[in-house]
Amino acid sequence: MSDDAPLFDPDAARARLEARRAELRALGEVSAESRRPVTLDQQSVGRLSRMDAMQGQEMALAQNRRREAELLRIEQALARLAAGDYGYCVVCDEPIAAKRLAHDPSIPTCVDCASGAGS
Repeated sequence: MSDDAPLFDPDAARARLEARRAELRALGEVSAESRRPVTLDQQSVGRLSRMDAMQGQEMALAQNRRREAELLRIEQALARLAAGDYGYCVVCDEPIAAKRLAHDPSIPTCVDCASGAGS
């Protein structure tokens, strides 16, 4: 059998995707405080401390954007599983290598399409 053929257990893939989704949602709830706007209170926080807080907030917002993008990929992968299209590239419709799916079950494309070679 070729490594290019999608050899996966749909139930195991679904379980991994759902577990990662739950983990990302929990992380989002925990980090909500760090994404709140930084208040200007010069009595308790100096200018440099406020700048540090604003930088921390920006990093938390960027991390949240990455988390939301991964959650979207997970939701799309779960939809492909439900539709019976999971394991096939969304660009060229060729099988995604089993090792690639094992590494990240939310991957929507084969290596060629991800690198631009499949265009």
